[in-house]
Amino acid sequence: MTALRLGTRGSALALAQANEVARLIGGDVELVKITTAGDVDRARGDKSRWVGALESALLDGSIDLAVHSAKDVPGELAPGTVIAATPRRAEPFDVLVGENALASVREGARVGTSALRRRAQLLAARPDLEVCEIRGNVDTRLAKRAGGEVDVLVLAAAGLDRLGRRGEAGALLHDGVFIPAAGQGVIAIQARAGSPAASEAARADHASTHAALDAERHVVRALEANCHTPVGVLASGGVVRGFVGLPDGSWWLAEEATSAEELADALLRAGAIELLRALAP
Repeated sequence: MTALRLGTRGSALALAQANEVARLIGGDVELVKITTAGDVDRARGDKSRWVGALESALLDGSIDLAVHSAKDVPGELAPGTVIAATPRRAEPFDVLVGENALASVREGARVGTSALRRRAQLLAARPDLEVCEIRGNVDTRLAKRAGGEVDVLVLAAAGLDRLGRRGEAGALLHDGVFIPAAGQGVIAIQARAGSPAASEAARADHASTHAALDAERHVVRALEANCHTPVGVLASGGVVRGFVGLPDGSWWLAEEATSAEELADALLRAGAIELLRALAP
């Protein structure tokens, strides 16, 4: 029997996610490492740079399935493909590394992140902080903090969990403005629509996680948001929460509703899309 070819980036975190997917699917699975444009040039943030090469390999038949961090997947998939499955969601929230709680971070501390959403939320909550751009994979960012480039990091808790490094983190950021990126903590398995591999992938699906991801992606598409826009969306426990703000923290809004449609409408009425369009590069 031919092995199911599972495409993945080659980072430690991506491989941890791909191995988890392989375990859940079972059977004969081969991991195929693919270098994306985002791996080559981290200074540019377009989400398609992280998934484009994997989508191309999927479409040309080089792989049967592509494994992504769902938060990196653009709102519109490549034509002819679907998110065939999403395993059970890991912790969706961000976490501090280098301090136990945000209130304990000293005034004027250097906080490292490359995400505009995290920058906007940090400065909305603590305008005294110096938010510094810091790039690289999880291990690289942790090494940069250890080397004194920043005092504190903000990272996704799920990534630290999957790498077995959660013990280095402090408190979760989950109150008020701290709403994670859509799909954070979710692994998305992409397939060609109607392919046998899509059916194979379904063995790894967790229905409520998939429904939550669909809701969060609906809001992102309604807001015409992308990785250049400070937007957070989380669907959990029958409630969908959303955040939109300026990168300097000077203006922001947070709403919640019982459906993705209601949340998107509330954010649009509050002027979110005009703000996001103004921020677009």
